Amino acid sequence: MNRASALCISLIVAPAFATAEVQLSFYGGLQSAPASDISIRDPEIGNDDFSQDWEGRSFDAPPYYGIRATRWKSPTFGYGLDFAHNKVYPDGPLRDGYKVLEFTDGLNTLTINAYRRWNDAIGDVTPYVGGGVGIALPHVEVTNGEFETFGYQLTGPAATWIAGASVPITDRWSVFGEYKGTFSSNTADLESGGTLETDIITNAVNLGVSFDF
Repeated sequence: MNRASALCISLIVAPAFATAEVQLSFYGGLQSAPASDISIRDPEIGNDDFSQDWEGRSFDAPPYYGIRATRWKSPTFGYGLDFAHNKVYPDGPLRDGYKVLEFTDGLNTLTINAYRRWNDAIGDVTPYVGGGVGIALPHVEVTNGEFETFGYQLTGPAATWIAGASVPITDRWSVFGEYKGTFSSNTADLESGGTLETDIITNAVNLGVSFDF
């Protein structure tokens, strides 16, 4: 899913929330990922189990970013959709036989989240926490020998957890900073007829801006 697709999702969702306070947020930041175990089951290239180190390269094109639409049902409780364009590159040498093994456009997640906020808890600062579940939609990029897998797939469930704080800059605009973690359980189909399975966690420190309708 590219930037235009994510924006379209948010613009479609926002009018449906129009009966309450709706907030549209855009964010970016520094995103990383620890190593994960990978399991390859493939009749052509063989079976393999190994651990892969990852790095985020947040500002390399395409950059890490996210879009969020939130409906606040009350002053303290809200829910909505969150699309995150996470990504992971191999950190260090690849397993023998692999020329490409990455999720860089990206390790996308789309989640339904719930939020709790504490309005003006410290002056104008409003802390919040949130979390939710959804799906992983990564761009799978794997090249082994003559077989190249390159495309978007629905690979499994995803989850996210968030803690941050926002500060208003006008009646409608605010800025925020937060920690955001994601988990995705991925089973990807390979062009060779096999599968790649890996569970990946990402950690991000985000800065963003929100607009209230």
